[in-house]
Amino acid sequence: MNDWIIPDWPAPGNVKALFTTRNGGVSRGANGAYASLNLGAHVNDNLADVECNRALLRHHLPGEPRWLKQVHGTLPVWIDQAATIVPEGDAVLSRKQGAVCAVMVADCLPVFLCDAAGTTVGIVHAGWRGLAGGILEQSIAAMPVDHNTLMAWLGPAIGPDHFEVGADVYDAFVQQDAQAAQAF
Repeated sequence: MNDWIIPDWPAPGNVKALFTTRNGGVSRGANGAYASLNLGAHVNDNLADVECNRALLRHHLPGEPRWLKQVHGTLPVWIDQAATIVPEGDAVLSRKQGAVCAVMVADCLPVFLCDAAGTTVGIVHAGWRGLAGGILEQSIAAMPVDHNTLMAWLGPAIGPDHFEVGADVYDAFVQQDAQAAQAF
């Protein structure tokens, strides 16, 4: 079962996006911790299950996703060139038709980006450390388009009704911009 969220945003027709949920895969994980469509090879799930889940997803995509080693940082990565290593970063950008940009999130915010013409796309893994450090700003700055033509779709993420942040998170934002205090 494909229990996916398809963004409802005014992206041009050549830009497609989806957000997977935990449903529709084969992972069993310890006590259901990774059930069922776990795509993360970096956790303690059975790697054969993860590969099967990734194959199930690939069947619905125009190409192979370029996975990242995500580090909760501020580095956007361009995936338009072939690579043999898994790049380190927290945003995936492309200008190549058919490229599949991918990030993994649990409670962090996924932010889909594209320009109005659909010539440049990206997906940002926006955890609190990356947000405080400027991952969105860095990703937008790296996109070689008129920034007035950019649009974004904010995916599902943890919210104030289900998660309380500590003083370290508050301080990280307020030290960057005192007006951020209004968001807490």
